Amino acid sequence: MPLGTLDRTAPPFFKQGPSALSTLIFLSALALFLMVADARLGLTPPLRSAISVVLFPLEQLALQPVQWARNADTYFRTLRAAQELEDAARRQMLQQSQRANQVEELMLENRRLRDLLGLRSRLTAPEQAAEVLYDAPDPYTRRVIIDRGMLQGVAPGSPVIDEFGVLGQITRVHPFLSEATLLVERDYAIPVLNTRTGARSVAYGNPFTGPGGGLELRFMPGNADVQEGDLLTTSGVDGVYPAGLPVARVDRVERRSDSAFARIHCEPLARMQGARHVMVLQPLSAQLPPQPAGASEGDASAQQRRKSGPTPAAAPVATPRRPAPATPAAPAGRPP
Repeated sequence: MPLGTLDRTAPPFFKQGPSALSTLIFLSALALFLMVADARLGLTPPLRSAISVVLFPLEQLALQPVQWARNADTYFRTLRAAQELEDAARRQMLQQSQRANQVEELMLENRRLRDLLGLRSRLTAPEQAAEVLYDAPDPYTRRVIIDRGMLQGVAPGSPVIDEFGVLGQITRVHPFLSEATLLVERDYAIPVLNTRTGARSVAYGNPFTGPGGGLELRFMPGNADVQEGDLLTTSGVDGVYPAGLPVARVDRVERRSDSAFARIHCEPLARMQGARHVMVLQPLSAQLPPQPAGASEGDASAQQRRKSGPTPAAAPVATPRRPAPATPAAPAGRPP
């Protein structure tokens, strides 16, 4: 092959452009120029805005599968939760319907029995709504202040309840405000009834039990029939609380071999912390019929006799004796 026909130029693969140093200098100068121009003239923000406007449809299109997946997951979760809530609501409605039927039957039976025995009907306490304004400023007591007072007909000793059960009792009344002592106040006592066994007892407040305080049944024998979960309601024998109001539920029963009494801790059903709206009932003592005057006089005379001491014994009175009837004489010839 003749030498003149050979191509002495380098192939494109081996061709080299500007050197690396030249490229570095050029790019550095361009970057410096762009930074100065951006700082002086503000060239970058319009460029970024234009690019974002152009890329916005592409971004939304790329995010559509992710959004569809999220919506589908949310839909199925919401559907499952709605079905569970519907099932729970149906079960609760059936239970309430059954309980309503039972309550109606029990009320009818109670009315018939009371009419049969000639007993008076149960007392219904008048009530009025109130709002809790604030807690008492004393940190060593468990009391709240409500916006009803003497001018609204609130009397000392009135029971206070919320939507869950007994909250406390009115202990101090002002013209426009009242002070209610909560059940968990130290040594606060309330007569209760165990709905499972029908046994009566007294629950005492204990503010140091649990976060919001609790109750305890004191002086209960170690073999008392009390179980965890028993519901305690007002017994109605104190003349203050109507019978049947929920008070507490037995939380823990401690029976120790070294003591004859059991320690029974109860959790109040009412909200001892955060109660907002309450109902104030009239005490049952204000609805009881007045005591007869004769009974009160008899009680006063009996009390006076107890104070004056025993009365001396009266002297015995001799009763005249009748003469014995004469025995008729026996006829002759016969033995007497």
